[in-house]
Amino acid sequence: MDNPQKKKSRNKWLALISIPTQMGAIVFLFAYLGRWLDSKYPNPHQVYVKILTLVGVAIAFYNINRQLKEINKSDQE
Repeated sequence: MDNPQKKKSRNKWLALISIPTQMGAIVFLFAYLGRWLDSKYPNPHQVYVKILTLVGVAIAFYNINRQLKEINKSDQE
């Protein structure tokens, strides 16, 4: 049987591997929404895609920071 330490280590790696996928999905969705808004409400500087992509990056970094704090907290227990 698996011991709890080995299972916890496996869960930690699974969480770390999923972080880039989550970050990419968040940034992609916000950029896609920005492109859609730019096509619906045209402007010369494509403001929506720029702003929403930056918002997506900020949210992705916040999400990564939150997940890493949770992983570190569970490691110290």
